[in-house]
Amino acid sequence: TGAWARDKEDGEVNDTWQKNARFTLKTWTGQETELGTLKTYTETRFNFGDDNAFEDVNAAHNRDVSLNFAWIQLGGLRVGKDESAFDTFVGYAGNVIQDTLVPYGDFDTNVVQYYFDAGNGFSAVVSLEEGNANDTIDSYVPHVVGGVKYTQGWGAITGVVAYDSNYEEVAGKVRLDVNVSNELSLFIMGGYGSDDNLNDNLGNHVDANGRGFYKMWGGNWAVWGGGTYKFNEKTSFNAQVSADDWKNVGVAANIAYDVVPGFTVTAEVDYLHAGRFGDVNYVNPSFTPADKKNSIGGLLRFQRSF
Repeated sequence: TGAWARDKEDGEVNDTWQKNARFTLKTWTGQETELGTLKTYTETRFNFGDDNAFEDVNAAHNRDVSLNFAWIQLGGLRVGKDESAFDTFVGYAGNVIQDTLVPYGDFDTNVVQYYFDAGNGFSAVVSLEEGNANDTIDSYVPHVVGGVKYTQGWGAITGVVAYDSNYEEVAGKVRLDVNVSNELSLFIMGGYGSDDNLNDNLGNHVDANGRGFYKMWGGNWAVWGGGTYKFNEKTSFNAQVSADDWKNVGVAANIAYDVVPGFTVTAEVDYLHAGRFGDVNYVNPSFTPADKKNSIGGLLRFQRSF
């Protein structure tokens, strides 16, 4: 994605690359007990990169360390830091890097969850959640998420419903996954949410989280679709198209290539149309400058996993 930097000699502002290096530390534990498997999982991300954080110009620096996961699970009961079940249970919006061009829900939260697996393809979850930042619960009443899923060899059908206790609003998503062949898998996901009490403060675009913790898309409805095609064991093509009620439209596509086992190079191109606000990109300000209605970006990722 693009960035800008101030010329060291004459002070002019230049376009430049935006870069980020990340080290992700993951830990797992597992132990069998009389009450089921006792598990823990943590994920901490350390970043060094450049952004427009210093005097409105690009600067490379050690960025914030983030605790993305830190939970304990005994049997079906999970407590701790997780991502919202509104996203994790129904699934992320494709295998692209920029899968939130049209956002499908917020992520970081403390949770108390219970997972139930009936063993015949049916599973369910109930999750009590705290939210984060402006969408942290404002009383003793938690946000609540419930979901059901049916999984078979051909794919899966999943539905989730969330209650935002701050605004007393409800949002839901339904998803269909289809394994067309060994090479091709497709998905389509639709979302709908009420917004009578949400205080977006649209006039000044001040509160980007005013849509609530769950219905982050613009307007009442949104849709996401896409899939993955595996050319061979090393190479896959991933794509996603998304749109919402405010006529925001996102397109993302990439090629992921496993150079050797554990080392993947991904090249992605992304397009975002900010529909409702003309030249103000309110839908996803982290993706593109706020004064562009149509934006194209690209990413090149080198990832070592072990």
